[in-house]
Amino acid sequence: MPIPRKLFDTIKQVIPPLDGSLHKGQSGRVGVLGGALDYTGAPFFAAITALRFGADLSHVICSPTAAGAIKSYSPDLIVHPILREDSTPDKVQPELKSLLSRLHVLVVGPGLGREPYMQSFAKLALSLARSQGMFLVLDADALFLIGRDISLIEGYRRAVVTPNVVEFKRLSEAVGIDPNTPASERAGAISRALGGVTVLQKGAKDIISIDTTGADADLEASQLKGIDAEKEKTKETVEVDVEGGLKRCGGQGDILSGTVGTFMAWGKCYEDGAFGDHSIPASKMPLLAAVAGSMVTRTASRRAFYKEGRGVVTQDMLSEIGKSFAEVFGEETQGQDKGKL
Repeated sequence: MPIPRKLFDTIKQVIPPLDGSLHKGQSGRVGVLGGALDYTGAPFFAAITALRFGADLSHVICSPTAAGAIKSYSPDLIVHPILREDSTPDKVQPELKSLLSRLHVLVVGPGLGREPYMQSFAKLALSLARSQGMFLVLDADALFLIGRDISLIEGYRRAVVTPNVVEFKRLSEAVGIDPNTPASERAGAISRALGGVTVLQKGAKDIISIDTTGADADLEASQLKGIDAEKEKTKETVEVDVEGGLKRCGGQGDILSGTVGTFMAWGKCYEDGAFGDHSIPASKMPLLAAVAGSMVTRTASRRAFYKEGRGVVTQDMLSEIGKSFAEVFGEETQGQDKGKL
């Protein structure tokens, strides 16, 4: 099923122009919170994907045990090893709050792990991000965290959750979704139960759904910014069946987090007036980001698989992200004049 033309055209309006009119940072400053002793690849994949997708700056907020490895993977990433096991949320809060104030979006979960100290720092980050009205993407062990305490994200409509099959089942159970609910309606039911959080259900086809009609979807002060809450109520589901690769690599979900996160950062730049005509409401950005990220990630998976076949690994997808972006949204969005090459 093709993406509706109106939705596709709206997505393209949020892509920053590559015409020399923007300054460094106005095409997105992305943060990824995750990375502990055993998990260094996931935050790297999410953060480097942000740059390959088109973000200007990409930060990784991690533990010191992960920082050296992540730095060695790429000098393009800005690494902050502030999540120390021997520290506390109270001690980390001032530095983390300052760092988040410089970002447009925070991706929480890739390489987070389930160690109590990392989970407590993630909880702190979610609280700070909400208080600052940041856009959020939650994946991997951040979903484990909110599954245990949905109040951390409940009602926050500037967020996207990206569960895989197992995570989706756990989240469904955590919010009390009737197991007899039709499969095509479950993502929307979870969104409604979470108070309007956008759900990107990963699978053979990705299902993106938002339902803000429930009682738990009241906007809090950090989300209002003068909008009419009643007019913002929406219920929408989009299926993305763009062809992907035939092998599901570990780490592909981290690439998806990076693409979705970058588009949400662009949404924040658009909201702040860096570019665009301000005709698209900020409440639309999570859905647009989820659809755009899904389309590009699936295309990159297909392109990498066609080249490498059974031996494809997540790293093979990185060089395909820019080309996939051009394939999905058009060469003109890449700002390239082939006559000058």
